[in-house]
This record gives sequence, structure tokens and C-alpha cells, in this order.
Amino acid sequence: MADIVTQDRVVTDAEIDALLEKGVRNQWYAICPSSFVQNVPVSLFRCGYRMVLWREGNGTLHALEDRCPHRGAPLSIGIPMGDRIACGYHGVQVDGDGVAVRVPGSPGCKLEGSKTTKSFPVQEQAEMIWAYVGDSLHPEPPELRLPEELTSPEYSHFLCYAEWKGDYRYVIDNVMDPMHGAFLHKQSHSMAEGEMVADFRVRDTETGFMFEKVAQRGVNFDWTEWGDTGTMWLRLEIPYPKTGGPGGNFAIIGSYTPVSPSLAVVVHWRCRKVSGWQRDTWRFLYRNRLEARHWAVLEQDRVLLEVCEPDANAREMLYNHDVGLVRGRRVLRNKAKAQLEALAAAGKRG
Repeated sequence: MADIVTQDRVVTDAEIDALLEKGVRNQWYAICPSSFVQNVPVSLFRCGYRMVLWREGNGTLHALEDRCPHRGAPLSIGIPMGDRIACGYHGVQVDGDGVAVRVPGSPGCKLEGSKTTKSFPVQEQAEMIWAYVGDSLHPEPPELRLPEELTSPEYSHFLCYAEWKGDYRYVIDNVMDPMHGAFLHKQSHSMAEGEMVADFRVRDTETGFMFEKVAQRGVNFDWTEWGDTGTMWLRLEIPYPKTGGPGGNFAIIGSYTPVSPSLAVVVHWRCRKVSGWQRDTWRFLYRNRLEARHWAVLEQDRVLLEVCEPDANAREMLYNHDVGLVRGRRVLRNKAKAQLEALAAAGKRG
């Protein structure tokens, strides 16, 4: 692939690859379950940053880069003070906007009042903490719009959070490959039916695209939808027999966040359209019968992906079942390329 020439500077393939490794910018990322952040600061690596998250007494959430502007000590080894956090090393206080509001050891120094630390807009939806990771050209976040399965009162969902060893893009590739369900998950409780051979097509949608089997629906893992609505999400549907309780087919929404080249946040919400007594029945069945089965299916994916070599995708020989993951890779690469081009044209770094 040729390098991209932008005015006086060349944006290289290496730069694009480096950005993709950390995650494209200017979108919301699922950081951790809301329950992870309680009374003490929490330090997490996400999207190329070490972040510190803490709450005020009223529950208001804040997120900063976990680095004191004075000497670089982690702010997470400090004391939360409402809308600010005091570094445990020398007491420098940094507020939720990244401004050093007080330097106890040197009052009135130039550090006081300066925006010194990268801050991350945060919000909580669907039991998750989301952080906006923007570049220097896009400090303000777009609206975070999640699929209706996570926002409509007509649906009930369960959050499944995990961290898998490996690149987050391998997880995305896995979900964009419906055909693996007929092989890897053949012996599972929900994917024993359906043809082992299928034709696929790509269909554009208002928020992304659908990769689907042409002549099979409601039988197996038959399609995956790629959506981009302020965050990137994947949606699929698994048919369920009546013994699986009310609500019909089982929707799964996925979100995947890079931690490092060897670790990824893997989030799935299991959703059903149910209300009243049916909602109660479904939630009881899930906790007592279905949840363990679903984790067993995810374990099949995790075990396989974690033993793949880091450069496995450099030695691929793809065929027509892989059109969906190729399209997804192209979407991410084009987005990374456009972001780097815009920064280069403006003479800025990320």
C-alpha cells in the first residue's frame, strides 16, 4: 500500500498501523463496567492512555490521563477531593477538566490555573463507563447513540465483560465472520443447525453495513451488523428455541476496546425484547440456565483467538466468507488514514 502524501509531510503506513493498534480517535470507547469505579480512584490502560477514573460524592464521574503534571507520578495513587484529585507525591490538585487548580508546595506558580492534563469526557450507559477519545482537532465528543436493544425500555439486557489476551481487532474479525459459528460453535446449545456452506452479501445501512447469508435467516449465526453512531458497535442475532424462554431470538451487541497489542476489552450485551412477566421469566432463566452456556460459547472464541500468533493476519489466504471482516478492516483503516491526514494538514499531532 502506497504512503499518503499530505502537503509537506508523508503519512506513512507505519503511522496508520500505530493508530489502529491504539484505536481510531474521535469516538466513544467502552472503558469498564460502572461498578468498577466506586470510592477510590481506578487506573486503567485504554486506547494508548493510562487513565484515572474517580467519582465525586454525588456519583459524578471524572477521567484524566493518569499522570501528574508536576513529576509524572500516577494521579491514581492520590486522594480524590470531589471534582479534583490530589497527587499523592506532592499534593498537586488537578480537576476533572485537567486544570492544575492548586499547588500546595508553591502557591501562585505558573502551574496553577494551567490546563496540564488530558481529560476524557465520560458518561454511563448500559451499565458501562464510556470515555470519548478525541484528537487535538476534535476535543468535543459527538452524541453517543447505542442500539435500541440497550436504550429502549422494550428490551432487557445482561452485560458480559471480559478481557482477552490479544489484539482487539482479532475479536472484531471474529464477530464479522458469521460462518465460524457453524464450525467452532457447532456443538453449542444454539448453533447446531444450519448449512456448513453459505453465500454472503454486504448491504449498506444508515449507520454502517450488514454482512449476511443470502438464503438463510433465523437458523444460526446468520448475519453481523457494523454500526457507527459515535462509537463502533457490532450486532448479531442467535435464534432460540421456546425452551430458552420468552422473547424470541437473542440479540447480542458487542463493543471492543484496545488495552495494549496483547490485551483487549471484550464487551457483549445479551438482549431480548420482553416486558412484564416475560421479562422476569427471561431474566430468571438467563441467570439460572443460559448464562453459563453463553460463557462457554465465548470461551471457545477466547481460547482460539488467544493462541493465534500476533501476525496471523499477515499470512492469510481469504475467501468469500471473509468479505465482511475485510470491509470492517477497510472502514477502520480509512478512518485512521483520514484522521492522520487531517492532523498533518493542520500541522498537529494527535
